[in-house]
Amino acid sequence: MQYVVLGDEQLQVSRICLGTMTFGHQNSEAEAHAQLDLALERGVNFIDTAEIYPVPPDKKTQGLTEQYIGSWLKARGVRDKVVVASKVAGPGEWVAFLRPYEVRLNHKNIVAALEASLQRLGTDYIDLYQLHWPDRNCNFFGKLGYEHDADDVSVSLAETLAVLQEQVKAGKVRAIGVSNETPWGVMQCVRLAEREGLPRIVAIQNPYNLLNRSFEVGLAEVAIRAHVPLLSYSPLAFGVLSGKYLGGARPQGARLTLYKGYKRYSNAKGQAATAMYVELCRKHNCDPAQVAIAWQLQQPFVGSVIIGSTTIEQLQSNIDSMTLAIPPAVLDGIAAINTRYPLPCP
Repeated sequence: MQYVVLGDEQLQVSRICLGTMTFGHQNSEAEAHAQLDLALERGVNFIDTAEIYPVPPDKKTQGLTEQYIGSWLKARGVRDKVVVASKVAGPGEWVAFLRPYEVRLNHKNIVAALEASLQRLGTDYIDLYQLHWPDRNCNFFGKLGYEHDADDVSVSLAETLAVLQEQVKAGKVRAIGVSNETPWGVMQCVRLAEREGLPRIVAIQNPYNLLNRSFEVGLAEVAIRAHVPLLSYSPLAFGVLSGKYLGGARPQGARLTLYKGYKRYSNAKGQAATAMYVELCRKHNCDPAQVAIAWQLQQPFVGSVIIGSTTIEQLQSNIDSMTLAIPPAVLDGIAAINTRYPLPCP
């Protein structure tokens, strides 16, 4: 396993991170513990979760993911051996069930969310606490065509960072990050840290994969120059890049079989590009899923790749991507396919 340091030598994390949003829906507590055991055994010390997990968010299951991680930490006694990342939700009607008042990234919400996460995780600190999505009106979750709303009333990043500063000083958070952010948002956070003495973000968690390379447009340069590396999520595009959904296939128990509303990576261009990527990999005797992950690990702006699995076999294979040497012919083929199908699934 390889490791990278986030921030001013605060957090040393594995370049493969275990994503846990299936814990509580697709994975039982026992299965979650088995995945965590294997990941740690293979050198993965980085675990990512969120207050809204498992996904899809549901009032009945909300918080189970953190609870499962918490029971594992207690049973194994390994809190000091892992870096735990969690997130506080931004506004939206679809997460209104989280609290009895409007969900925003303000003091009242962040304090309540953090305390609840700490309790579920059974720990007195979170290593990396992230803003799950912006409070303001902007483009994220695949939205294109920015439309400015001059009347948008949002919690400022300065106010949000000031709340997080309190939590850092209190020892409840070691470092902070953002997620589903824009270039403007990341640079605003960096400027506020420099000018106002607020805590500096150490990472940005955004989607990035062969079907969605929008991060490269503006954020890649920001990530490198501002030293805010990408923690990439959806590296397999909901599992699409493994090839298991080609031809309209819907394997039993698979994510897109269970949750039909997740169509971000299933449009016609995305399916065509996926078929070409899978064919290219199989032609050169490579596993398409492993290539998709290994390709990301070559990008200079990627700090860690967040993998999610529902089975031990999937997890083992995904971690093995760490040692895959992608043949030059496959890399050339990836570039050619991207030229033909640029950004099919933003």
